[in-house]
Amino acid sequence: MAMTSRTPQSPCNPPRDNDEAPIVVLGIGNLLWADEGFGVRCVEALQQRWDFAPHVNLVDGGTQGLYLIEHVQRASRLLIFDAIDYGLVPGTLKLVENDDVPRFMGAKKMSLHQTGFQEVLLLGCQPEELDDYGGSLRDCVRVALEDALALGVDRLRAWGARPAARLDTCGSDARVTAPMLAIDRYEGDRPDAETACRVGDARFMPALGR
Repeated sequence: MAMTSRTPQSPCNPPRDNDEAPIVVLGIGNLLWADEGFGVRCVEALQQRWDFAPHVNLVDGGTQGLYLIEHVQRASRLLIFDAIDYGLVPGTLKLVENDDVPRFMGAKKMSLHQTGFQEVLLLGCQPEELDDYGGSLRDCVRVALEDALALGVDRLRAWGARPAARLDTCGSDARVTAPMLAIDRYEGDRPDAETACRVGDARFMPALGR
């Protein structure tokens, strides 16, 4: 299941109609495959905890790949959160900037070539588990998410995004993620691994040894 981009016109994600250079904060990944959802969970948490200036757009990029180009092209500065296999210890964050970013994104996620950014920052996290269908973030990646948010907010502040701690909460219909996949509902409603197969559909996966 691929996530779709949600940019609702609401107090949590207002229209961007001013003249300031646009900043896009993009979370990439598939929430249904454990740590693969790191990037989207980062953007979800940013929206729930922070208000930003009107020229800042938070985008749940999901797994849309090249379809994200419309969001990317309108950004002067781009902040990306993603789970990246750097070959490091799980939960390790790595910051990649500007011209070095495209080689870490891969053709399946998004092409950043031939774009005119002033600045690009990729905040990538080394995943621990990607093959747990219906699973959520592992503990080390949850810890890394908090560190990634702090680093991201610091960079956004330097870019003029004017982050301010939220005094209210976003309703479920205004979240950048689909309401049914918001982390509280996703984790609260999901069946355990023994009830629901986490590695595929058992109807089409004969038991080993048969």
